Amino acid sequence: MSDAIKHECGISLIRLLKPLEYYQEKYGSAFYGVNKMYLMMEKQHNRGQDGAGFASIKLDMRPGERYMSRVRSNASQPIQDIFDQINARINTSLKEHPEAVNDVAWQKRNIPYVGELLLGHVRYGTFGKNSIESVHPFLRQNNWMHRNLIVAGNFNMTNVNELFDNLVQLGQHPKELADTVTVMEKIGHFLDDAVAKIYKQIKKEGYTKMEASPMIAERLKVSKILRKSSKNWDGGYAMAGLLGHGDAFVLRDPSGIRPVYHYADDEVVVVASERPAIQTVFNTAYEEVQELPPGHAIIVKKDGDVRIRQIQEPRERKACSFERIYFSRGNDKEIYQERKELGKLLFPQILEAIDHDIKHTVFSYIPNTAETSFLGMLREAQNYLNKKKEEQILALGPDITSEELHNILEVRPRIEKVAIKDAKLRTFITQDSSRDDLVAHVYDISYGSVNKGDYLAIIDDSIVRGTTLKKSILRILDRLGPRKIIVISSAPQIRYPDCYGIDMAKLEDFIAFRAALELHRERGSMDVVDSIYEKCKEQLANPEREAVNHVKEFYAPFRTQELSDKIAELLSPPEIRAEVQIIYQTISNLHKACPDNLGDWYFTGDYPTPGGNRVVNQAFVNFHEGKNQRAY
Repeated sequence: MSDAIKHECGISLIRLLKPLEYYQEKYGSAFYGVNKMYLMMEKQHNRGQDGAGFASIKLDMRPGERYMSRVRSNASQPIQDIFDQINARINTSLKEHPEAVNDVAWQKRNIPYVGELLLGHVRYGTFGKNSIESVHPFLRQNNWMHRNLIVAGNFNMTNVNELFDNLVQLGQHPKELADTVTVMEKIGHFLDDAVAKIYKQIKKEGYTKMEASPMIAERLKVSKILRKSSKNWDGGYAMAGLLGHGDAFVLRDPSGIRPVYHYADDEVVVVASERPAIQTVFNTAYEEVQELPPGHAIIVKKDGDVRIRQIQEPRERKACSFERIYFSRGNDKEIYQERKELGKLLFPQILEAIDHDIKHTVFSYIPNTAETSFLGMLREAQNYLNKKKEEQILALGPDITSEELHNILEVRPRIEKVAIKDAKLRTFITQDSSRDDLVAHVYDISYGSVNKGDYLAIIDDSIVRGTTLKKSILRILDRLGPRKIIVISSAPQIRYPDCYGIDMAKLEDFIAFRAALELHRERGSMDVVDSIYEKCKEQLANPEREAVNHVKEFYAPFRTQELSDKIAELLSPPEIRAEVQIIYQTISNLHKACPDNLGDWYFTGDYPTPGGNRVVNQAFVNFHEGKNQRAY
């Protein structure tokens, strides 16, 4: 999308099911797991540029031998940085002990990160500073092996204050009010409790303390711990965790908001945020990679047993549609087809906008992530023209001349690479008045690609704030001399904040919100805005009441087309010569294109959890009171 918004975080979990010697013999390296984790994280790099982290656990280590390792980075190339650090440790150790190059047992004992259980995370921060302390995985350490906990996730909780208070009531003293810390401590509390109860029972049975350790690992019910821990979680989450003795889990939220995929064979268990990462790195077929059901966890016990367990009662499936439109890599089989369908379904609106004049229309896309939707739109344009050509040829009958036939067949969609993002340019000045001039030149154009007086139809993934459109893209496209610029969004109008992972927290950031506000001002209906504010305040003051999204009333007086027209007006620079029209995907067509991913709260305001309604109401209160802060 031309207006960059924060992405999702990404998780990768790998459990090697064979001894490390097996991978040394079959694949030539005991570092097989580390190498695969590097690839898994790079294949999901689209999900996180703010930081990356890696943790590993070695199974069956003797007391006094290090069995947990972690490395994190918030460098400009964080994945590369952490694996450079890992490789440096490995190379230094082997250089100092060349006799151990093929000694896998020595490598496991003496080289960090060489373990059977690995967890990777790529972070795109949606809250807090981009400091190393904010980078996953997080550690909760204890001298008891079973009580050590490593957590990483792709999530946001809407009720972190409530969860924090619950921990205080349990007698804990969390070190900070952050959902990551709160979630980890909640799991940690019930983990401690479960280990203590099992140990007490084992002692009653007459076993020694030394004998107790493996029995605790065997009897520990991870599903029960997760069930108690996540009971009051309100949010979207894919939560991954490792326990010090070797159990592992990934838990998905009951609405299926955040994605989780898994694969297992006799060598490895893999869990990730995106299916193609698993397919590519482990050379598996599409059908072999399964989606984890909402409200379920995949649990891998220390002995390698893999279990899928329901943890919370699944709700109506509301998998994030933005994953399909933009966030996930487009090489997933389903997502590729869905994005093409999104483009196809937009064509009737485009045809109307260009007065059915395909001959004098140039079709293009911006940015590169919109290419798949563009292909779907283009295919539908070709289908339309083929039908028109067939009608024209049949109408002329057998007496059609060669020239007439040539003229009919000559008409085809005109495709050009009109705009190119100049990756070398950075808008490094943030407050100086000259920044706008820099922003205006982030994109460049292909001169001569559009004839004077042509229509120019350009497709984008979505239009969030519209800043780049107004300050850069529309201005530079206008230089080509089109009579009309039609900007097409493969996503519907973004009207409401997200609170489940994406950095879209403030209403006034959205061009759709600003357009509706302007219409209220023009029509003298600002009393509606004040009324909504009072309703939101009342709801927030009475949290025991059922949360209702009162902000829907803000958009209710206006038809979608009215808002689109006002958005086009607000985004058109005053000096632009071409007419500007903006076309948005419809909600019904979004659902038609992505039938299994109906999480559409950004567009409709239909939040899948009560916390979402509270967040949107808080966002409206913040806007009305002039508070430039997040709603969660």
